[in-house]
Amino acid sequence: MDDLEKAILISFDESGTVNSALKAQAVAFCQQIKESTSICTLCIERLCYSKLVQVQFWCLQCLQELLHHRYSSMSLEEKSFIRKSVFSIACLEGPDDNHSIGVLDGPAFIKNKLAQVLVSLIYFEYPLTWSSVFLDFLPHLNKGATVIDMFCRILNALDDEIISFDYPRNAEEVAVAGRIKDTMRQQCVAQIVRTWYDIISMYRNSDPELCASVLDSMRRYISWIDIGLIVNDAFIPLLFELLLVDVLPEQVRGGAAACLLAVVSKRMDPHSKLSLLQSLQINRVFCLVADNTDSEFVSKVSSLITGYATEVLDCYRRSTSEDTKGVSTELLDEVLPSVFYIMQNCEVDTQFSIVQFLSGYVAKMKSLSPLKQKEVIHVGQILEVIRTQICYDPVYRANLDAFDKIGREEEDRMTEFRKDLFVLLRSIGRVAPDVTQLFIKNSLAGAVASSSDRNVEEVEAALSLFYALGESISDEGIRTGSGLLKELVPMLLSTRFPCHSNRIVALVYLETITRYMKFVQENAQYVPVILTAFLDERGIHHPNVNVSRRASYLFMRVVKLLKAKLVPFIETILQGLQDTAAQFITVDCTLKEIPGSEDGSHIFEAIGLLIGMEDVPPEKQSDYLSSLLTPLCQQVETLMTNAKVQNTEESLGNIVTIQQIIMAINALSKGFSERMVTASRPGIGLMFRQTLDVFLQILVVFPKQELLRSKVTSYIHRMVDTLGTSVFPFLPKALEQLLAESEPKEMVGFLVLINQLICKFNTSVQDIVEEVYPAIVSRIFSILPRDSITSGPESNTEEIRELQELQRTLYTFLHVIATHDLSSVFISLKSRAYLDSMMQLLLYTSCNHADILVRKACVQIFIRLIKDWCTGSYGEDKVPGFRNFIIDGFAINCCLYSVLDKSFDLRDANTVKLYLMLFGEIILAQKVMYEKFGDDFLVHFVSKGLQSAHFPQDLAEEYRNKLQGNDTKALKSFYQSHIENLRLQQNGSLVFR
Repeated sequence: MDDLEKAILISFDESGTVNSALKAQAVAFCQQIKESTSICTLCIERLCYSKLVQVQFWCLQCLQELLHHRYSSMSLEEKSFIRKSVFSIACLEGPDDNHSIGVLDGPAFIKNKLAQVLVSLIYFEYPLTWSSVFLDFLPHLNKGATVIDMFCRILNALDDEIISFDYPRNAEEVAVAGRIKDTMRQQCVAQIVRTWYDIISMYRNSDPELCASVLDSMRRYISWIDIGLIVNDAFIPLLFELLLVDVLPEQVRGGAAACLLAVVSKRMDPHSKLSLLQSLQINRVFCLVADNTDSEFVSKVSSLITGYATEVLDCYRRSTSEDTKGVSTELLDEVLPSVFYIMQNCEVDTQFSIVQFLSGYVAKMKSLSPLKQKEVIHVGQILEVIRTQICYDPVYRANLDAFDKIGREEEDRMTEFRKDLFVLLRSIGRVAPDVTQLFIKNSLAGAVASSSDRNVEEVEAALSLFYALGESISDEGIRTGSGLLKELVPMLLSTRFPCHSNRIVALVYLETITRYMKFVQENAQYVPVILTAFLDERGIHHPNVNVSRRASYLFMRVVKLLKAKLVPFIETILQGLQDTAAQFITVDCTLKEIPGSEDGSHIFEAIGLLIGMEDVPPEKQSDYLSSLLTPLCQQVETLMTNAKVQNTEESLGNIVTIQQIIMAINALSKGFSERMVTASRPGIGLMFRQTLDVFLQILVVFPKQELLRSKVTSYIHRMVDTLGTSVFPFLPKALEQLLAESEPKEMVGFLVLINQLICKFNTSVQDIVEEVYPAIVSRIFSILPRDSITSGPESNTEEIRELQELQRTLYTFLHVIATHDLSSVFISLKSRAYLDSMMQLLLYTSCNHADILVRKACVQIFIRLIKDWCTGSYGEDKVPGFRNFIIDGFAINCCLYSVLDKSFDLRDANTVKLYLMLFGEIILAQKVMYEKFGDDFLVHFVSKGLQSAHFPQDLAEEYRNKLQGNDTKALKSFYQSHIENLRLQQNGSLVFR
């Protein structure tokens, strides 16, 4: 063993015993040898004489890299030497028969690498330099199985590396592949096919592995060679014989099936394809899939049958002749039972899409009206396929019920998997509604009666089918109970499944009865039945908390829909919900696995909707509400009193309980309208005001509890909508407490509350806004930086995100003030100290902020302030100095320099709409400034702005004319065009601002 061989062995070592420095030295030595001029000779010698597979592989890898990277610079002698040597090795011809080591006796990966080297030569040299490579190889096949196997590997490598479009190819590779295929078709394909036939016939019994290799090569080439070379009286009978003779090994039979699949998948015009498909008499293989469905052979036959069915359906779709469509239909009718069997019982090939095929078949049926008996049977079989496909595997039953990590993943996977199947179901529901509904009815009945080991999955699947079908039925159809719905819905409502305790069954049951609630709305006799389903252990009292919470939410939706129809049952419902409502208050309901949108408070919203209806007598309504609010408020007061003397742990428990009570009453209040609590039944409003008074004390007792403060803020939001102006007396105290301890995150919530007040009450809250505005601005200026907040990857922290959110909310707040006739708030006696800072901030933001919508809002604020504070050319302005600030600062910086900046990109497709919106506001601002300031603005803007930016004098005059005119669109177009031209002329040489 010489140094090179030692180095190769060390470099390939994976045992971990070789010193890393030694290994690096070995790799470097091998690389140095690769760069030598004698590398070709060295590699060929080693291939012929070395018995070490690592050395053989290294040499073959070197030759392949050499061809790929240095072929164009190699001498003719080197190319010829490699060609002859490698070809000789592949044909079992060593240079010295006494010492030759056969690479072909080595492991598969060595022979595959040798095949890749030969294919690299074919890539560069066939057909121009080495035109006879395939013809040269064929005579050597009589040397037996070893050379035949090598020939198959070369053909396979040629397909993998050059011809097959299963891998991405560049334009050069596609051209080379086309050249090779064209030459092979003309020169040698017929001889290769004849050789395939001879080898298969000769070795079918004696060497099945070789026979399977030949069939695999053949399968790859059928798609692009003359189909007549395969589809003839010799080859097709041979393939079917190999497939149907059960004494042959499965690898041979499977190889024959794969070749026949390549034949049926051959691209042709529909008429020729149909003739081919008819001639194959593929029905001979249908019986083969009834064997062991887990075997690879049955999987291959399944692929053949499904591929054949796909091609027949494609012929039907592409055919224009009725005769051709008729033949396609006959062939489809013949193959479909086997296809359905395969879909339900066999491993389906990944390239065959069950949904795509069945959707195509259902689309075919849409043209048939009415459906014939055979199509009706097929619809039933398709529905059975869907039902089978959507069934959960019982192995996940416990995980799905516990909803652990595995259960979540399986549910997510199945949800995604089912989407297309449910689209198919809805298509069938439109084509054959009666058949679909009858199938679901029978599925439900069958699932109930099925054995316990499959009961859960079958019931869940049947319910899921019924739920999904609802999307294809109109509201009117559900309301009137079209078709079998008038039987199905009552059957569903009255059924108690043995597996109802299972989470997935209970959830889909509740979702399904909610989906068909409009039927109950029209058929009031079922109201008691639906109430029982929701109030017993199938719904709100289900032992699984996930189901119970979801039932509460869905029941709230039911109450919204049925409304007055539930009035006679209010006492029964409240009694049925009493324990659940109490449990929500007393239990820590912060379970992580429950989505935030289903926190359990929906049960109180449902109660509020029930007792908040005008149909409920006033005395009863007052009693119901009082019985809920009074004990809860008393409980809050008691907990607040106890909090002053309790330890931290006890206090935390109280905080959780108070939080739950606030959420409960908040949800409860959603059932009461503003008109009711302020006008028709003011006593109800009084109870909510008393509750608000209690809750505001929480801010005093727990000033540092952010979560509690957030809940109280949410309740104030609710009361603003519910109590209307009668909430005003509570606002000063509430706003003072909320502002006192607010961090950036809380400040956002506070501003949102103020915005709600302004948007709802407009100038009625002017005194309140004037009172809190200075404190808000002072607080925000102490938190936010005066210029821009850091952006970029390093700014992706919770603190920075909170500041950014606060900044955006601030500009919304200022915009709401300005656009709701409250601009006088900015210049009130208490606020004047902050006016200059706020104006400078708005100016900076209107020119520089990264968010275009924020910049647009700032420009709109200035427009409104100009209108409100500036009386005209000769009048006295409300705010001394504001006119000069606008003309000198806003007009020049925002309306000119900011749009000249290269960042103001009106050509970027991603942002152009936003920039055009901002640009439109800037144009409007110029019109408003001219209306209010006249020539004071115009002269200054032209002389100090446009001309300093090198705006031509004649264009400045044209700008004056456009501004004085009434055509805003013309002004916008003119300004945009010349701003863009000016930017191009400056080319970044002029730095504005």
